[in-house]
Amino acid sequence: MFRSRAKEDAKTEPVSEPADRPTRDAEAPKGRPTPKRSEAEALRKAVVKPARTRKEAAQRTKRARREALDKQRQALLSGDERHLPARDRGPVRRFARDYVDSSWHVAEYFLPIAVLILVMSMIPATTNIALLVWMAVILGIVFDSILLSRRLKKQLRQRFPDESLRGATAYALMRTLQMRRMRLPRAQVKRGEEPR
Repeated sequence: MFRSRAKEDAKTEPVSEPADRPTRDAEAPKGRPTPKRSEAEALRKAVVKPARTRKEAAQRTKRARREALDKQRQALLSGDERHLPARDRGPVRRFARDYVDSSWHVAEYFLPIAVLILVMSMIPATTNIALLVWMAVILGIVFDSILLSRRLKKQLRQRFPDESLRGATAYALMRTLQMRRMRLPRAQVKRGEEPR
């Protein structure tokens, strides 16, 4: 009894669409074009959902740390200032690196000379010569380090009068102890060039 009347009312009354509803394009029935798969995936990745479990949060943290370390390693190889570690960042540190890389230093040959001295000290006939070479290398490193630190401090004071120069000399001296091709960040200037 009630059903038949409701059906009759539905047949007699026309259903009207609201006037404020926008008309749709025949090619884009949703009102917008369908995004490409690559765009949709990029959008999905950009929207970061909160972690549901501790394990998922730890995985995300580990992944983020790994990505940051990869960027840092690439920056150390390429010299990109944005992703360098804090100890290598800034114009003062860049100048100290370039100052060291632009000239020869005794300390950078310390490891190969130390191996040579070790081999010489194993041969009984060359033990005394090994000791003399050892003393000469140590004195050469000390003398070269004193000259380098004095010259570098003078240059840094002239070029960066308002910046903090704390630790820049020790940073440069530690860089001289590394062989040139093993230095990180990589050398950006050739020997004999002016530091940037």
